[in-house]
Amino acid sequence: MKQRHILVVPFMLSVLFVACTFGANASGDGSAKWSEAKANDWYEKQPWLVGANYIPSNAINELEMFQAATFDPAINDRELGLAESIGMNTARVFLQDQLWEQDPAGFKDRLNTFLGIAAKHHIRPLLVLFDSCWETNPHLGPQHPPIPGIHNSGWVQSPGKERLLNLADEPKLRSYVVGVVGAFANDDRILGWDIWNEPDNRGGDKMEDVPAKVKRVNELLPKAFAWARSMHPTQPLTSGLWTGNWSDPAKESATTRIQLEESDVISFHNYDWPEKFTERIKELQVYHRPLLCTEYMARGAGSTFDGSLPIAKKYNVAAINWGLVAGKTQTYLPWDSWERPYVLLQPTIWFHEVFRKDGTPYREHEVTLIRELTGRGTPLNTR
Repeated sequence: MKQRHILVVPFMLSVLFVACTFGANASGDGSAKWSEAKANDWYEKQPWLVGANYIPSNAINELEMFQAATFDPAINDRELGLAESIGMNTARVFLQDQLWEQDPAGFKDRLNTFLGIAAKHHIRPLLVLFDSCWETNPHLGPQHPPIPGIHNSGWVQSPGKERLLNLADEPKLRSYVVGVVGAFANDDRILGWDIWNEPDNRGGDKMEDVPAKVKRVNELLPKAFAWARSMHPTQPLTSGLWTGNWSDPAKESATTRIQLEESDVISFHNYDWPEKFTERIKELQVYHRPLLCTEYMARGAGSTFDGSLPIAKKYNVAAINWGLVAGKTQTYLPWDSWERPYVLLQPTIWFHEVFRKDGTPYREHEVTLIRELTGRGTPLNTR
């Protein structure tokens, strides 16, 4: 709620504060954060949103998913068909800024093709523009093969460390956001825009100068929201909370405050046991905005479909688990594989993912549960 951030100041200073805040939110062109009423009206028009963070099984990262040489409509069609078959109606999909700089027209065409495939399967993606996780130096062209036994061994950040910290590259980042959002701002095949994934994450490869990274991210994050809003998208904007204390404004990180202040709808990540999942939902209900859990389901950490999905339905929270089909990301392996790769032994249970590469469910009970809770989906072999 807005009053959680109000300061007690003299009247004239209050006026100036409100004016400056409005100017920042409005981006100088009349665009503004959605009101609570508009956000909730939008959410009431949606079905219960259930889906997966999606990357095709033949791609190690978002570059390999969308580069011209490796973009594969056929596998996207097949795997999104699996998602549809179990009642999923959304997917969270990561983009990458270098794809835009390399070939704006080609990238737009491939993204348009992907959206058409998703629409065929009644899936409306939430598109992620920036990401602070994993490899800090992304590069176009052929990507290295998966490192045996390691979870997400080829995922890349957007932007990478160099572009993030180089102020001269900021116009390129703005061009990317404005270009992509502007091209699809009125496209009802898109559910929404996730501006930045885990903005203050240090990165998976122990990025140096973490304070400098977080400082720069906190400068760019509100700008990225403003760049997107300047295109007047009909879809909501968000950036998911993922760590820290959300129950006490005095204990929120600067990044969390920006995410809460800028997001039209509140998104968050939770890989905890059901009790903690419920607690996080209740902490965020005070904002009276739609809640979207855009990452959950890590079996070995206590987050499962059985435990979390019924809770999400009870509180009308969108639920987007990590991973659909096991493949080159190897995210069926646990996070601790970075310290001890699963080469000689496999984990007792899969960490993420719903389907094996051949399209069979990892656990039949899970796909049955998803169909039952969503009231949607039909097994492929009965169509």
